[in-house]
Formats: sequence, C-alpha cells, structure tokens
Amino acid sequence: MKHQKFLVPLRMIISLTANFMKNTVLTSIFLTIISIFNLSGQDNKKGMDWANLARYKEANNALLKEKPSSNTVVLMGNSITEGWVRERPDFFKANTNLVGRGISGQTTPQMLLRFKQDVVHLKPKLVVLLCGINDIAQNTGPISQSEIMDNIISMCELAVANKIGVILSSVLPASDFPWRPGMNPGPKVVSLNEDIKKYAKLKGHVYLDYYSAMEDGNLGLKPGLSTDKVHPTPAGYAIMEPLLLAAIQKGLKKL
Repeated sequence: MKHQKFLVPLRMIISLTANFMKNTVLTSIFLTIISIFNLSGQDNKKGMDWANLARYKEANNALLKEKPSSNTVVLMGNSITEGWVRERPDFFKANTNLVGRGISGQTTPQMLLRFKQDVVHLKPKLVVLLCGINDIAQNTGPISQSEIMDNIISMCELAVANKIGVILSSVLPASDFPWRPGMNPGPKVVSLNEDIKKYAKLKGHVYLDYYSAMEDGNLGLKPGLSTDKVHPTPAGYAIMEPLLLAAIQKGLKKL
C-alpha cells in the first residue's frame, strides 16, 4: 500500500519529463531547420536569380546610355555564345553591332525569362537564337522536345511583337556531354533541329544552319572543332562566323 501512494505521482513525473524532452528535441530540430534556411538565403542570394537576370544588367544599362547602333543584333544563347565573345574578340571588334548575351549552362526556360531584359529592351533589329543543347542535357531538369519548342516559339513571338527580326540557329552537333556522359544527345539534336527549321519556315524566320557545316557524319562535331564534344574551338567559331554574317544580311532584308 505504501508503494501505491507514490505510483501515480511517479508516473506523472515520468510522463512530464518525457514530454518535455520530446518537445525540446522537436523545438531544437525546428530551430535547426529554420537556421539552415536562413543561412542558405544569406549565402546563396545569387542562386535565387534562377535566370541570372543580374548577369548583363549593368552592360544593358551602359549600352542603352550609349544609344545602340541602329543595326544592333543580339546573340541570345548559352555558353557557346558566351564563349564566342571571349574566344574571338577580334570578330566582335570588327562587328560592333553584335551584342553577345550568352550565359553558360542556360536552358530555354531561363532564356525566356530574361528575354525582355536582355533582348527586347535593347531594341535590336535582329535577335539570333542559339539554344536547346542544355535542355537536351537536362541542366534544369527533364524537358520534352515540345516544351523546348514552346519556349523557343515564345521568344520568337516576343521578338515579333516588338518588331525584332528573328534568326533561328540550328543546335550544334554533340555526341556526348562531358558533364553528363552517356545521354546520347546526337539523335535528339537532329530531331530538335528539324522542328526549329520547320517553325522558321512556317513563320518566315531565317534558319541559320551551323549543323551541316560542322557535323562529322556520326552526329558529332568534326575533329578540331571542339575539345569536349560540345563547345567550339576558335576553329569552330571561324566556321560559324561567315554563316552568321550571311544570315544577318538575309534577316535585315526581310525587315
């Protein structure tokens, strides 16, 4: 009987202690999660700019202050376009109306998000779109060919609505991705190029065919035109440059 007097209070103490410990642990976990998110937000503010709108913000403002050329042509693209400006500076010095707006790794949804800022607001005569290879590589996740085309079409529609002529480039040959090997992109590039070419013909846009001049017969880039199966060497860009200039002349005549 004496032991029974203390049995209920003891159970209550154990229960209260257990609840306290449980709540303390949960609170600690909750606070830890909140701290992680807060730190992530502070340390990765740049990562929140998914489309990298900040990349050319200052350059765009400077260009607008200088009053862009009446024949400005914006090259909208990914690392292939970005690398072009870096690897072939003399070409761009000789063609000062060309404005490079490539961002490494970008996919078509990212380009669509920054299209107004990096193209429309600059009021160019023409925009040259070179995109799609990073979509095939799934850089921002799985995406179907029809979804890639939807993004390309949306960019074209934005250009047309703002009286900007459109040049649609073929995707360059690629037999593999060094950052994501084994995806066999070759046939997908061929298929996407067919859709891009059909859409260009349907809407009267210029189709710029880099692919035929650079493909090695096995769905890849010819020897010497790339060191990683995707990005052109200076020799690769040297093949692209006269094709680009010819397409620009054709595009200007269409305006």
